[in-house]
Amino acid sequence: MSDFLERLTPKRFRKKGIVIPVVRLHGQIMSGGSRFKPALNLATVAPMLEKAFARKNSPAVALSINSPGGSPVQSRMIFQRIRSLAEEKNKTVLVFVEDVAASGGYMLALAGDEIFADPTSIVGSIGVVSGGFGFPELLKKMGVERRVYTAGENKVILDPFQPEKEGDIEYLKTLQLEIHKVFIDMVKDRRGSKLADDATIFSGLFWTGQRGLDLGLIDGLGDMRVELKRRYGADTRLELVSGARDFFGRRMPGVGLSAGGGEQIAAAALSGLAETIEEKAMWGRYGL
Repeated sequence: MSDFLERLTPKRFRKKGIVIPVVRLHGQIMSGGSRFKPALNLATVAPMLEKAFARKNSPAVALSINSPGGSPVQSRMIFQRIRSLAEEKNKTVLVFVEDVAASGGYMLALAGDEIFADPTSIVGSIGVVSGGFGFPELLKKMGVERRVYTAGENKVILDPFQPEKEGDIEYLKTLQLEIHKVFIDMVKDRRGSKLADDATIFSGLFWTGQRGLDLGLIDGLGDMRVELKRRYGADTRLELVSGARDFFGRRMPGVGLSAGGGEQIAAAALSGLAETIEEKAMWGRYGL
């Protein structure tokens, strides 16, 4: 729409300078979402990405990333969509890290042709983590008998209400190693010879932007506005691409939500609270 309106405007009234669309990829990466807590996933960001890459007169798309990670599936899907659009529209992708681009957040950053961060940003955490709680004794204390019937001996693997089994843990580790290898291959493919010869890169550790530059995880230290104006000229303008809005201009909730009665709203609120606590814990890993 911006391109269309600009073409309709007489040249003498058009603003000078190149326009660079900016897409914000902020928050925990996960499927689903609620009206109380919109999620960062392919369904919610795809329309913004399509809009940003559709701007014909822009040589690049800038991504602002601030995420502690989350779903590896959603992270890869967003990554793949960005790279697909970049090749289809012949656009350069420039990534700018704010507070954190760790784990799945760094996987998103890999979609950039170049990655920039603040010296105090956190980058890396190239690993896989699974977590949960076990309650094998809780039901006994409450006087509750749990009854589970399955077809398939592994259908209740990692059941939090049963004692941990060594075989279950080994199987989970196998899955983690497979996902970790996919992540490692992505980093090597996208960063290539820029990576330092350092065994800790794929250990799950995370670093400041300054150290990330030394390790080859990023390409430079800097601010989005300054870098884009340096690259494309002092008249360069940044245009934030926002999500869909309703008739009254209010931001639309995440995809797949439905209205409900009071009980549904209360349940959604409790679910949102639990998700918020989980996200706080993820951010807390990086001291933020």
